[in-house]
Amino acid sequence: MNKPETQATLYVVGNLNVDLIMSTLQQWPQKGTEAMLESSSLRPGGSAGNCALALAALGTPHRLVANQGKDQFTPWLAELFAASAEHWPQYACETSLTFGVTHPDHERTFFSNQGHIVRLTRQDVLQQLPLTARQDDWVLLCGTFLCTALFSDYPLLLAELKQRGYQVAVDSGWPPQGWSDSLRQQIYPWLRYCDALLLNEVETCGVGDSDSLPTAAARLLAMMPVNARCVVKCGADGAHCWSGEQHLHQAAETLQVVDTIGAGDSFNAGYLSALIYGQDAATALQWGIRVASAAISSSPRHYADWQTLFGCAQQADNQETK
Repeated sequence: MNKPETQATLYVVGNLNVDLIMSTLQQWPQKGTEAMLESSSLRPGGSAGNCALALAALGTPHRLVANQGKDQFTPWLAELFAASAEHWPQYACETSLTFGVTHPDHERTFFSNQGHIVRLTRQDVLQQLPLTARQDDWVLLCGTFLCTALFSDYPLLLAELKQRGYQVAVDSGWPPQGWSDSLRQQIYPWLRYCDALLLNEVETCGVGDSDSLPTAAARLLAMMPVNARCVVKCGADGAHCWSGEQHLHQAAETLQVVDTIGAGDSFNAGYLSALIYGQDAATALQWGIRVASAAISSSPRHYADWQTLFGCAQQADNQETK
Protein backbone atom coordinates (compact mmCIF):
# COMPACT_ATOMS: atom_id res chain seq x y z
CA MET A 1 0.00 0.00 0.00
CA ASN A 2 1.47 3.32 -1.09
CA LYS A 3 0.81 6.47 0.88
CA PRO A 4 -2.30 8.06 -0.67
CA GLU A 5 -2.23 11.57 -2.07
CA THR A 6 -4.20 14.45 -0.60
CA GLN A 7 -4.59 18.15 -1.21
CA ALA A 8 -6.23 18.65 2.18
CA THR A 9 -4.73 20.18 5.31
CA LEU A 10 -5.54 19.67 8.98
CA TYR A 11 -5.38 22.88 11.01
CA VAL A 12 -4.89 22.22 14.73
CA VAL A 13 -6.11 25.11 16.88
CA GLY A 14 -5.60 25.49 20.60
CA ASN A 15 -3.21 25.12 23.49
CA LEU A 16 0.50 24.75 22.90
CA ASN A 17 2.55 24.90 26.08
CA VAL A 18 5.67 23.56 27.76
CA ASP A 19 5.35 20.34 29.75
CA LEU A 20 7.66 19.39 32.60
CA ILE A 21 6.82 15.79 33.47
CA MET A 22 8.39 14.03 36.47
CA SER A 23 7.89 10.53 37.83
CA THR A 24 7.19 8.58 39.90
CA LEU A 25 5.56 10.17 42.95
CA GLN A 26 4.76 7.44 45.47
CA GLN A 27 2.92 9.72 47.91
CA TRP A 28 2.37 13.40 48.47
CA PRO A 29 5.23 14.89 50.53
CA GLN A 30 4.62 16.92 53.63
CA LYS A 31 4.75 20.68 53.32
CA GLY A 32 8.24 22.11 53.59
CA THR A 33 9.99 18.88 52.56
CA GLU A 34 11.65 17.77 49.34
CA ALA A 35 11.02 14.64 47.27
CA MET A 36 13.46 13.11 44.80
CA LEU A 37 11.90 11.54 41.67
CA GLU A 38 13.56 9.13 39.26
CA SER A 39 13.07 10.90 35.93
CA SER A 40 12.00 14.10 34.26
CA SER A 41 11.17 15.26 30.76
CA LEU A 42 10.90 18.81 29.43
CA ARG A 43 8.94 18.81 26.18
CA PRO A 44 6.34 20.66 24.14
CA GLY A 45 2.84 19.81 25.22
CA GLY A 46 -0.77 20.86 25.35
CA SER A 47 -3.49 19.15 23.33
CA ALA A 48 -2.69 21.09 20.17
CA GLY A 49 1.06 20.68 20.59
CA ASN A 50 0.89 16.93 21.17
CA CYS A 51 -1.38 16.44 18.16
CA ALA A 52 0.90 18.52 15.91
CA LEU A 53 3.95 16.47 16.94
CA ALA A 54 2.15 13.25 16.00
CA LEU A 55 1.00 14.74 12.69
CA ALA A 56 4.55 15.80 11.85
CA ALA A 57 5.80 12.26 12.44
CA LEU A 58 3.05 10.89 10.21
CA GLY A 59 3.78 13.39 7.48
CA THR A 60 0.16 14.56 7.42
CA PRO A 61 -0.24 18.04 5.89
CA HIS A 62 -1.05 20.30 8.82
CA ARG A 63 -0.50 23.61 10.52
CA LEU A 64 -0.50 24.36 14.25
CA VAL A 65 -2.63 27.47 14.81
CA ALA A 66 -1.62 28.99 18.12
CA ASN A 67 -0.05 32.02 19.80
CA GLN A 68 3.09 32.54 21.86
CA GLY A 69 4.38 34.32 24.91
CA LYS A 70 7.62 36.22 25.30
CA ASP A 71 10.21 34.58 27.52
CA GLN A 72 13.04 32.03 27.38
CA PHE A 73 10.71 29.27 26.16
CA THR A 74 9.42 31.27 23.16
CA PRO A 75 12.27 30.59 20.69
CA TRP A 76 12.46 26.93 21.76
CA LEU A 77 8.80 26.25 20.93
CA ALA A 78 9.03 28.29 17.73
CA GLU A 79 12.00 26.23 16.54
CA LEU A 80 10.17 22.96 17.18
CA PHE A 81 7.19 24.09 15.09
CA ALA A 82 9.05 26.29 12.61
CA ALA A 83 6.58 25.87 9.73
CA SER A 84 3.72 27.12 11.90
CA ALA A 85 5.39 29.55 14.30
CA GLU A 86 5.89 32.29 11.73
CA HIS A 87 2.12 32.82 11.80
CA TRP A 88 1.73 33.00 15.60
CA PRO A 89 0.89 36.32 17.24
CA GLN A 90 3.05 37.15 20.25
CA TYR A 91 1.88 38.41 23.62
CA ALA A 92 4.05 40.09 26.23
CA CYS A 93 3.51 37.43 28.86
CA GLU A 94 5.03 34.21 30.14
CA THR A 95 4.75 30.97 28.20
CA SER A 96 2.07 28.60 29.45
CA LEU A 97 3.71 25.85 31.48
CA THR A 98 2.36 22.60 32.91
CA PHE A 99 4.16 20.68 35.64
CA GLY A 100 2.98 17.09 35.84
CA VAL A 101 3.81 14.21 38.16
CA THR A 102 2.97 10.59 37.46
CA HIS A 103 1.94 8.07 40.09
CA PRO A 104 2.61 4.30 40.35
CA ASP A 105 -0.78 3.48 38.78
CA HIS A 106 0.13 5.67 35.73
CA GLU A 107 -2.35 8.35 36.75
CA ARG A 108 -1.14 11.95 36.52
CA THR A 109 -1.53 15.18 38.46
CA PHE A 110 -1.02 18.49 36.62
CA PHE A 111 -0.32 22.02 37.75
CA SER A 112 -0.59 24.77 35.11
CA ASN A 113 -0.18 28.50 34.98
CA GLN A 114 -2.25 30.60 32.60
CA GLY A 115 0.35 32.22 30.38
CA HIS A 116 -0.16 32.87 26.69
CA ILE A 117 -2.88 30.32 25.90
CA VAL A 118 -5.60 32.24 27.77
CA ARG A 119 -4.92 35.18 25.40
CA LEU A 120 -5.52 33.32 22.13
CA THR A 121 -8.45 35.04 20.37
CA ARG A 122 -10.87 34.30 17.57
CA GLN A 123 -9.15 36.90 15.42
CA ASP A 124 -5.76 35.28 16.09
CA VAL A 125 -7.15 31.99 14.76
CA LEU A 126 -9.00 33.35 11.73
CA GLN A 127 -5.97 35.35 10.58
CA GLN A 128 -3.94 32.13 10.39
CA LEU A 129 -6.46 30.24 8.25
CA PRO A 130 -7.15 30.57 4.52
CA LEU A 131 -10.33 32.51 3.76
CA THR A 132 -11.63 29.55 1.74
CA ALA A 133 -11.08 25.93 2.67
CA ARG A 134 -9.96 23.42 0.10
CA GLN A 135 -11.93 20.22 -0.30
CA ASP A 136 -11.58 17.96 2.76
CA ASP A 137 -9.72 20.55 4.87
CA TRP A 138 -10.34 20.05 8.58
CA VAL A 139 -9.97 22.30 11.61
CA LEU A 140 -9.47 20.62 14.99
CA LEU A 141 -10.25 22.78 18.01
CA CYS A 142 -8.74 21.48 21.24
CA GLY A 143 -7.93 22.70 24.74
CA THR A 144 -11.34 24.38 24.63
CA PHE A 145 -11.70 25.25 28.31
CA LEU A 146 -8.07 26.30 28.77
CA CYS A 147 -8.09 28.84 25.92
CA THR A 148 -10.49 31.04 27.86
CA ALA A 149 -10.60 34.07 25.55
CA LEU A 150 -11.24 31.80 22.56
CA PHE A 151 -13.90 29.74 24.35
CA SER A 152 -16.09 32.79 24.89
CA ASP A 153 -16.20 33.24 21.10
CA TYR A 154 -16.68 29.60 20.11
CA PRO A 155 -20.15 30.10 18.55
CA LEU A 156 -18.84 32.92 16.33
CA LEU A 157 -15.61 31.06 15.54
CA LEU A 158 -17.33 27.83 14.53
CA ALA A 159 -19.89 29.66 12.44
CA GLU A 160 -17.09 31.45 10.57
CA LEU A 161 -15.17 28.20 10.03
CA LYS A 162 -18.23 26.59 8.48
CA GLN A 163 -18.84 29.67 6.34
CA ARG A 164 -15.29 29.32 4.98
CA GLY A 165 -16.00 25.68 4.12
CA TYR A 166 -14.01 23.82 6.76
CA GLN A 167 -15.00 20.55 8.37
CA VAL A 168 -14.74 21.02 12.11
CA ALA A 169 -13.71 18.63 14.88
CA VAL A 170 -13.65 19.50 18.59
CA ASP A 171 -11.79 17.88 21.47
CA SER A 172 -12.82 20.07 24.38
CA GLY A 173 -11.05 18.21 27.16
CA TRP A 174 -12.27 18.31 30.75
CA PRO A 175 -13.42 21.67 32.18
CA PRO A 176 -11.35 22.65 35.26
CA GLN A 177 -14.55 23.84 36.93
CA GLY A 178 -16.35 20.54 36.26
CA TRP A 179 -19.54 19.99 34.30
CA SER A 180 -22.67 21.94 35.15
CA ASP A 181 -26.01 22.61 33.49
CA SER A 182 -24.97 26.19 32.73
CA LEU A 183 -21.77 25.02 31.02
CA ARG A 184 -23.68 22.46 28.96
CA GLN A 185 -26.08 25.18 27.83
CA GLN A 186 -23.07 27.15 26.59
CA ILE A 187 -21.83 24.19 24.59
CA TYR A 188 -24.99 22.72 23.08
CA PRO A 189 -25.75 25.63 20.67
CA TRP A 190 -22.44 25.26 18.84
CA LEU A 191 -22.65 21.49 18.42
CA ARG A 192 -24.64 22.14 15.23
CA TYR A 193 -21.37 23.32 13.66
CA CYS A 194 -19.34 20.23 14.67
CA ASP A 195 -18.70 17.51 12.12
CA ALA A 196 -16.86 15.40 14.70
CA LEU A 197 -16.56 15.29 18.47
CA LEU A 198 -13.40 13.57 19.75
CA LEU A 199 -13.88 13.10 23.48
CA ASN A 200 -12.98 10.46 26.02
CA GLU A 201 -15.60 8.40 27.82
CA VAL A 202 -15.80 10.55 30.96
CA GLU A 203 -16.00 13.77 28.93
CA THR A 204 -18.74 12.36 26.71
CA CYS A 205 -20.84 11.34 29.69
CA GLY A 206 -20.15 14.69 31.33
CA VAL A 207 -21.24 16.91 28.47
CA GLY A 208 -24.00 14.48 27.48
CA ASP A 209 -25.27 14.48 31.08
CA SER A 210 -25.70 10.70 31.32
CA ASP A 211 -23.88 7.83 33.03
CA SER A 212 -24.66 5.69 29.98
CA LEU A 213 -22.10 6.20 27.22
CA PRO A 214 -24.46 5.22 24.33
CA THR A 215 -27.15 7.53 25.73
CA ALA A 216 -24.75 10.44 26.12
CA ALA A 217 -23.34 9.91 22.62
CA ALA A 218 -26.83 9.72 21.08
CA ARG A 219 -27.85 12.89 22.88
CA LEU A 220 -24.85 14.80 21.52
CA LEU A 221 -25.19 13.36 18.03
CA ALA A 222 -28.80 14.55 17.86
CA MET A 223 -27.55 18.15 18.19
CA MET A 224 -24.89 17.76 15.48
CA PRO A 225 -25.21 17.93 11.66
CA VAL A 226 -26.41 14.98 9.59
CA ASN A 227 -23.57 12.47 9.09
CA ALA A 228 -21.56 13.96 11.95
CA ARG A 229 -19.47 11.62 14.11
CA CYS A 230 -19.33 11.24 17.87
CA VAL A 231 -16.01 9.51 18.55
CA VAL A 232 -15.26 8.31 22.07
CA LYS A 233 -11.78 7.35 23.25
CA CYS A 234 -11.97 4.67 25.95
CA GLY A 235 -8.35 3.88 26.78
CA ALA A 236 -7.79 0.16 27.22
CA ASP A 237 -11.28 -0.48 25.81
CA GLY A 238 -10.37 1.06 22.46
CA ALA A 239 -12.62 3.58 20.76
CA HIS A 240 -16.20 3.95 19.57
CA CYS A 241 -17.74 5.94 16.76
CA TRP A 242 -21.43 6.76 16.44
CA SER A 243 -22.70 8.31 13.21
CA GLY A 244 -26.34 8.21 12.17
CA GLU A 245 -27.55 4.68 12.83
CA GLN A 246 -24.03 3.24 12.65
CA HIS A 247 -21.95 2.26 15.65
CA LEU A 248 -18.36 1.05 15.32
CA HIS A 249 -15.99 -0.20 17.99
CA GLN A 250 -12.28 -0.80 17.60
CA ALA A 251 -10.45 -2.75 20.30
CA ALA A 252 -7.25 -1.39 21.78
CA GLU A 253 -3.90 -3.05 21.26
CA THR A 254 -2.29 -5.10 24.04
CA LEU A 255 0.84 -3.27 25.11
CA GLN A 256 2.99 -2.13 28.01
CA VAL A 257 1.85 1.38 28.95
CA VAL A 258 4.74 3.70 29.81
CA ASP A 259 3.45 7.25 29.46
CA THR A 260 -0.23 8.05 28.89
CA ILE A 261 0.19 11.83 28.57
CA GLY A 262 -1.16 12.98 25.21
CA ALA A 263 -2.76 9.64 24.35
CA GLY A 264 -6.01 11.24 23.23
CA ASP A 265 -4.16 13.92 21.27
CA SER A 266 -2.16 11.27 19.43
CA PHE A 267 -5.40 9.42 18.70
CA ASN A 268 -6.82 12.61 17.20
CA ALA A 269 -3.79 12.86 14.89
CA GLY A 270 -4.23 9.32 13.61
CA TYR A 271 -8.00 9.50 13.33
CA LEU A 272 -8.10 12.81 11.45
CA SER A 273 -5.17 11.80 9.24
CA ALA A 274 -7.33 8.96 7.99
CA LEU A 275 -10.10 11.40 7.10
CA ILE A 276 -7.63 13.74 5.40
CA TYR A 277 -6.56 10.80 3.24
CA GLY A 278 -10.12 9.74 2.44
CA GLN A 279 -10.20 6.57 4.55
CA ASP A 280 -13.42 5.10 5.97
CA ALA A 281 -14.66 5.32 9.55
CA ALA A 282 -13.36 1.91 10.61
CA THR A 283 -9.88 2.67 9.27
CA ALA A 284 -9.92 6.02 11.05
CA LEU A 285 -10.48 4.29 14.40
CA GLN A 286 -7.66 1.84 13.62
CA TRP A 287 -5.25 4.64 12.76
CA GLY A 288 -6.20 6.59 15.86
CA ILE A 289 -5.53 3.65 18.14
CA ARG A 290 -2.29 2.73 16.36
CA VAL A 291 -0.86 6.25 16.72
CA ALA A 292 -1.94 6.52 20.37
CA SER A 293 -0.51 3.08 21.13
CA ALA A 294 2.92 4.02 19.76
CA ALA A 295 2.94 7.15 21.90
CA ILE A 296 1.92 5.68 25.24
CA SER A 297 4.19 2.61 24.98
CA SER A 298 7.42 4.56 24.46
CA SER A 299 9.80 6.60 26.59
CA PRO A 300 11.33 8.81 25.38
CA ARG A 301 8.16 9.53 23.44
CA HIS A 302 8.04 7.95 19.98
CA TYR A 303 5.38 8.96 17.49
CA ALA A 304 4.17 6.65 14.77
CA ASP A 305 5.29 7.28 11.18
CA TRP A 306 3.60 6.41 7.92
CA GLN A 307 5.11 2.91 7.91
CA THR A 308 3.31 2.23 11.20
CA LEU A 309 -0.02 2.95 9.54
CA PHE A 310 1.04 0.94 6.50
CA GLY A 311 1.58 -2.02 8.84
CA CYS A 312 -1.83 -1.41 10.38
CA ALA A 313 -3.54 -1.53 6.97
CA GLN A 314 -1.53 -4.58 5.90
CA GLN A 315 -2.43 -6.40 9.12
CA ALA A 316 -6.13 -5.66 8.56
CA ASP A 317 -5.93 -6.95 4.98
CA ASN A 318 -4.26 -10.17 6.15
CA GLN A 319 -7.00 -10.75 8.74
CA GLU A 320 -9.69 -10.30 6.09
CA THR A 321 -8.10 -12.92 3.82
CA LYS A 322 -7.87 -15.59 6.54
